[in-house]
Amino acid sequence: MIATSTGIIMGKITLFEEKNFQGRSYECSSDCSDIHLHLSRCSSCRVENGCFVLYDRSNFIGNQVFLKRGEYPDLMRVGSMTGVGAVVMDTVRSCRLIPMHRGQFRVKIYEQENFGGQMQELLEDCENLQDRLHMSDCQSCNVTEGHWLLFEQPNFRGRVIYVRPGEHRSLRESSLSNVMRISSIRRIMDMC
Repeated sequence: MIATSTGIIMGKITLFEEKNFQGRSYECSSDCSDIHLHLSRCSSCRVENGCFVLYDRSNFIGNQVFLKRGEYPDLMRVGSMTGVGAVVMDTVRSCRLIPMHRGQFRVKIYEQENFGGQMQELLEDCENLQDRLHMSDCQSCNVTEGHWLLFEQPNFRGRVIYVRPGEHRSLRESSLSNVMRISSIRRIMDMC
């Protein structure tokens, strides 16, 4: 991790145009709403510090992939956080740094958009919303503490949506998918 004079720990990702860390590169330590302003494409990356979410559309929307420290020689075949349920991205257009969070985690999840339907509050990971909370889906949420990943399948598999503190009235809008169903939720705690 990189400590600044203010004591804040920063992240660092290097994006490469070609697979296997070849071609032109762009180093980033914050959010980048349009990678194509710096590179013609993004095919591989190294996360040297922190955690990032990559998006297949500009302005932090579309399909998402969560990355922690490590090397990713082929972003078109990268897996989700646990390495299961491989996610295929045709392109990478934006990336977001996930800030370090120390403290408790708290999220209220709702079955329907705009905070409608059944509500449950979570303070820890939930591997199966249906089995544990008797919720068939999560379409909106209010994150009051911490950063979370919402997964399409139970046991933290499949496509993912990153949510940070704040109100998220429609999870469908952030993923650009009308068919994605949220089935499990995990806190982002590992910042190495």
